[in-house]
Amino acid sequence: MVGNIGRFFEDYQIGEEIYHATPRTLAEADNSIYMSIYPSRFAIHSSKEFAKSCGLKDRPLDDLIIFHTVFGKTVPDISLNAIANLGYAEGKFLRSVYPGETIKAYSKVIGLKQNSNGNSGLVYVRSIGENQDGKVVLEYVRWVMVKKRKQIDINFKNEIPKLAENINSSELQIPGSLNFLDYDKSMAGSDRGFDDYAIGEFVDHVDGSTIHESDHLFATRLWQNNSKVHFDVNARGDNKRLIYGGHIISLVRALSFNGLENAQIVLGINGGSHVNPVFAEDTIYSWSEVLEKYDFHSKNITALRLRTVGSKASDSKMVLRDKEGKYLPHIVLDFDYWVLMPKF
Repeated sequence: MVGNIGRFFEDYQIGEEIYHATPRTLAEADNSIYMSIYPSRFAIHSSKEFAKSCGLKDRPLDDLIIFHTVFGKTVPDISLNAIANLGYAEGKFLRSVYPGETIKAYSKVIGLKQNSNGNSGLVYVRSIGENQDGKVVLEYVRWVMVKKRKQIDINFKNEIPKLAENINSSELQIPGSLNFLDYDKSMAGSDRGFDDYAIGEFVDHVDGSTIHESDHLFATRLWQNNSKVHFDVNARGDNKRLIYGGHIISLVRALSFNGLENAQIVLGINGGSHVNPVFAEDTIYSWSEVLEKYDFHSKNITALRLRTVGSKASDSKMVLRDKEGKYLPHIVLDFDYWVLMPKF
């Protein structure tokens, strides 16, 4: 008997729906463990009383916990034999998730593209996470480079899905009971709100965080992500364990607190690219650019569209690409997303 060796590129078909094992019930401990891995200090996810003062019934689980949980469910079927996870688009956080809720996931294959080297191809999937009542809590598209079983050309036409460049502000869904009418700036850690940020402004988050092998392995196991490149040093030609890309997303989001203290809830992922690999002992720094602003004109709730960048360099030049338009070698993450913020 042989265990699951995972799917290879030639095993996928456009339109195929894949239901992922196993559902996972999330607990208060997941928030606490998340904060022990990442230096996250956003008040709504840190304090039950602060969340209630903003109209919520309880402290919700951090939005990226839900992202990681859904992602982890998909790995055995989508990226067990991945070379690298490359990017994201059309991500929508559709409802808050609270301790005690159970998350399950399924994916639909929406695109396939062979690579010219004959060794691999790109698999595009739309993954959906539902709670115990069958209500969608999160959906997003990702694309991943997957090994072929054999180095052969497969006779089919490449199909690359056309994806939205960004989520329109009108598509953002605010948690129904949320309000920022009695928002406590002192408890949140900053008096900088919606009107204090300008489109085109850059925010240097200053702090850095060195990744240790134990941090990454603990986090990746926590989300039940068993992709071989994260655990098996023989899975890559350089004999290094690749740091899970989601680990970098959570790390830069946490680092962004310094300068974006009131960016309380993630509502959407417009796009994201893991542009250079990260390994243990790399130190990650972060900066953000304000791309767009939107005022809901309700309950002091507004939104910022941000580009938050993960970098191995601590300089404050905040440059993403070289003169030829290529990502600079120290840039590791280019993440475009929407956050909710109060208006004072």
